Formats: sequence, C-alpha cells, structure tokens
Amino acid sequence: MRTTAQKSTAAGAVGFLVVMELGSGILQGWLSPLFSSIGEHHGVSAASLNWISAAYLLATVLVVPLLSKLGDIHGHKRVLMIATAIVAAASVLVAFAPNYELFLVGRAIQAPLAVFLPLEFAIVHQRDSARSGRSIGRLVAALTLGATIGGLLSGIVLDAVGSLSLTLLLPAIFMALCIPGIAVFVKESPIRSKGKVDYLGAVLLGGGLVAVLGGASNLATWPPLAVGASMLVGGVLLVAWAVSARRVEHPLVDLSMLLRGGIGLPILVAFLFGGQLFGAQAPISVYLRSDPATLGFGFGAAASAAGVLLSIMALAAFLGATFADRVSRILGGTRTVALGGFLGAVAYVLMILAPGTLVTFTVWLVVAGLGTGVVSGTLPTLVVQRAASDSVGIASGLYNTARTAAGGVAGALFALLMSALSTPAASGSRVSTQSSFHAVWWICAGLCVVFAVVVLFIRQAKAAPETPAQDREDPVADAALEPVQ
Repeated sequence: MRTTAQKSTAAGAVGFLVVMELGSGILQGWLSPLFSSIGEHHGVSAASLNWISAAYLLATVLVVPLLSKLGDIHGHKRVLMIATAIVAAASVLVAFAPNYELFLVGRAIQAPLAVFLPLEFAIVHQRDSARSGRSIGRLVAALTLGATIGGLLSGIVLDAVGSLSLTLLLPAIFMALCIPGIAVFVKESPIRSKGKVDYLGAVLLGGGLVAVLGGASNLATWPPLAVGASMLVGGVLLVAWAVSARRVEHPLVDLSMLLRGGIGLPILVAFLFGGQLFGAQAPISVYLRSDPATLGFGFGAAASAAGVLLSIMALAAFLGATFADRVSRILGGTRTVALGGFLGAVAYVLMILAPGTLVTFTVWLVVAGLGTGVVSGTLPTLVVQRAASDSVGIASGLYNTARTAAGGVAGALFALLMSALSTPAASGSRVSTQSSFHAVWWICAGLCVVFAVVVLFIRQAKAAPETPAQDREDPVADAALEPVQ
C-alpha cells in the first residue's frame, strides 16, 4: 500500500503536468488568430500561410514516434525535459525569425510539443496505473481548455502590446519556466524498455508518413502526377519499414504489439476519430461565417462571434474529457467511447437536418464537443492499458500520430470534395454550396458510427506482465506502481 507521502508526490506530479498541458494547449491554439498578422509581418500570401500548420503537422509525424520510443528507453521525464527545451528554443526562433523561411523552420522544430501528451500518459500510468484513467482525462481536459484560452487570448495580447514578436514570445517564456518545474515535481519513470532505438525504422516510418500525408494534403494544389509520386514513394517506404521492423531485434514499433498485442484496434479507432474531429473544424468555421443573404445558408457570424461559438464547443469538449473517467467507471471504457461517437453522429445529423437558428446550431456544437471530450478523455486509457509496461510511450505516440495523420488526410479530402461540389458565382469564382457542407458532415457522422461500433470489439485489457527487477531503475520508485488501496 502506498504511503501518504507517495500519494502526495504522485498527486503533485499530476497537478504540475496538468498545468504544463494547459500551457501546451495554449501554445497549440496561440497561432491560429495570428495568421493574418504573420502574413503581413513576413509579406507572404494567404495561400503560403497554410504551411504554418503543414510544417508542424509533417514534423510531428517524424518526431513523435521517435521521441516516444526514446522516452520508453531512456526515461519519459528526461525526454519530456529535452522536448520542452526544444519547443522553448523553437518558439524564440518563431518570435524573432527575420524571414518567413526561418519562421517555418522554427514552426517545424516546435513539433516535439506533440509528444508532451504521450510522455505524460506514460508517466502517470507508470506512477499510478490504478488512477491513470482519471489522470489522463485531466491531462486531455487541460489541453482542450488551453487551446481554447490560447485561441481567445493571443489576439487580445497582440492588440494590447502591439508587437507580433512579443506576442509570439510569451509561449516560449512559459515553456522555459516548465523545465525546472519538471525537474522538481516529476519523478522519472521506473520502467525501461530494453534495446536501442531503431533509427532506420524511424527514418522509413517518418519518411513514409510524411510522403503520404504530403501528397494527400496537397491534392487540391499539386499536379496529379506529383501527388501520385509522393504517395507511391510513401507507400514504398512504409512497406520497407514493415519489412525492416520484422527483422531487427528492437524495432521502433513492434508490429506484434499492433497486430496481436491489443492496441491495433484502439489505434484504428483513434484514426477514425481524428479524421472526423480535425476534418470538420474548417467547414464548421466557414459555415458559421457564411452569409445567408448571399449564399442561402450559414449564419453570417462575425469572426469574433464565430470564435466565441467555437470556444463554447471547445469548453464542452473540456467538460466531456473532465467527466470521461467517471462515465467510464460506470459504462466501461469501450462503451464510453461508443457513447462519445454516438453523440458526435447525432450532432452532425442535426446540423444537417435541423440547423435552425444560430442558438440551435450552437446547441448541436455543444453536443459534438461533449462527444469529442468523452472520446478524447477515454480512448488514450484504452491504449495505455493494453500496452506493455515498457512500451507505454510509443503506444501513446502512435495514438497521437494516428489522430494527426487522419486529420491531415481528412482535411485534404474534404477540401477536394467541397471544391468538386462548389458552384460558379457571378464574379466568375466558385463558391461552396450547402450540399458540400452536408456531404462533409454526413461523412463525419458515418465515421463516428463506424468507430463507435469498432470500439465495442476491443477485448478486455489483460494485466500487464511484471517487469523483472533488473529492468527497473530503482526499487524505491517501484513502490509508486502499487495499486491504491
């Protein structure tokens, strides 16, 4: 049984990680309202601003699996500190970049931000596996709340200080302050994975995903030959990675863990969930701002009003994630994820069939947000519970990568679909139609139904096998792994 001091230490570590994840969310939501100002500052077109998100997305695909695996081998706290220092330094470069090219380099170097959550999942699961579901829900809720705060706060800060560089510097200061906090409040993970990092596997997997995602995300802008070539090269690299993973002693990702180890199905659910979650964001925002007098649909909301409504949706997701563990203890984890999928499907269908007034539509956004929060707060626990005790970091990293990759692909495919369903305007340009938005939301509703059904086929998690004493860093730290009684 754990002592009061051990419980207090574990609670303090989780509390600090929640604060840190709140800051991580703020940074992730910080840039979106500043895109126009960034374009003006660096003198680039609106189309070029798409690379702000693309550079970060593609870089995360490369670094998240690698850093997650390094955490399993060398310690999650150690890698978290290094990742935080990299993000802080990259944020300084983003703030003071003399040109747009270096700005994008800094944005790509911020990619370790996406590995914070997988490393934190591993830390809280190894320190207190009995309460890891509650801790994971709190971390996800903090991330969601932080992203909402960041999206609302950055524009206000820019207006107040009048300097884009100073506005972009604030997240760097917070990240730098987190480094000593990690050193003081977070203890190192007691369990280590054996072996060395499979750097060839990291290059093949990362390069393959970048090539596939790069082609998919540029379907509407690249020539068809370039898209096909990129995706073909990516497919070849991924096949080479799968062959390599079966031949090396300690692969970056153990394929048996995916195919027979119990996390393959949760990762598939994460992919389907990420596709509807990230793919629907831009269409919802555009629909809110569409002028019904001109287009015959939408609500004509101002940018500030649309931001508030999207923030309400994000707050609903925060509440869903906060209470996800309690719901899971009543229904079970798989049924809770299925419930979240059902809420999402209902919300998308109601947005199509009964958009009503702006107030009515906001209610449907709240329902969608609650569903998102419930899934986000529960699904990671299904992943970490089914991962080997020395592979929680890489399993969580794959979960995050699956969601992100699906979002990139879905965003590109939805943009292509909406473009195909657009209609010529009097000015000669093409404008979106109501049917184009409905098509996206029908697909999202379908994805929600599919992952809600698939998740029910996930088997009960087996107790993780005991790790031999020689593989643990110290016996004192192991006491924190005892279940709470």
